[in-house]
Amino acid sequence: MGMDMITTTEDQLPRLRLLQLISPSLPIGAFTYSQGLEWAVESGWIKSESELLEWTLDLLQTSLTHLEVPCLARLYHACAESDDEALRYWSDYLIASRETRELREEEHNRGRALARLLPEIGIPVSTQIMPLLKHCQLAGFAYAAYHWRIPLRSAAEGYLWGWLENIVLAGVKIVPLGQSSGQRIIAALTPPIPAMVKRGLELSDECIGTSCPAQALASSQHETQYTRIYRS
Repeated sequence: MGMDMITTTEDQLPRLRLLQLISPSLPIGAFTYSQGLEWAVESGWIKSESELLEWTLDLLQTSLTHLEVPCLARLYHACAESDDEALRYWSDYLIASRETRELREEEHNRGRALARLLPEIGIPVSTQIMPLLKHCQLAGFAYAAYHWRIPLRSAAEGYLWGWLENIVLAGVKIVPLGQSSGQRIIAALTPPIPAMVKRGLELSDECIGTSCPAQALASSQHETQYTRIYRS
């Protein structure tokens, strides 16, 4: 019976590790970014629960599904195959696809924070791979997911859900909305995530990429927004 309990625990550990990776308490500064949402609220684009839901759903269906999920898959496989060139290529690809300075800096800053954190939570990082992980937050996430044996599909679903929670909580603070509004949005947008991940994982290389003009405009305007509490 004791051995059965140990086996079950080991089988469940990757799922629990994923919860740690997407936790808002992970000290990589995710809560300090709104990815243009702060300006969208300031400009009057988003004033209600329904408008925040629409903004968030649109980004999930575009950027997250068509850029981040397929890039995560390729970064994950690069880690599995110890392919540093692929890791560098897809990290650079993701950075190049970020449409504003603030969005690129967010990816870099969170990448550096996550890369420094990984050895502290038991994930060894060689001096050779460390610069690659510092370059891009998604690369560090993929590296940790592979090291902890989190299945790729689960890692991608967790990544999208973590992004969803962070953006919705930012919106709740900025608009402002009540906490119940935020939870209703999260509840409404959680069910489509598996299908979004499936779609993203099926994309071929030439289909990876997206354009989010409203977010790009909001993010670029945020750079000079007079009163702001978020870094993007």
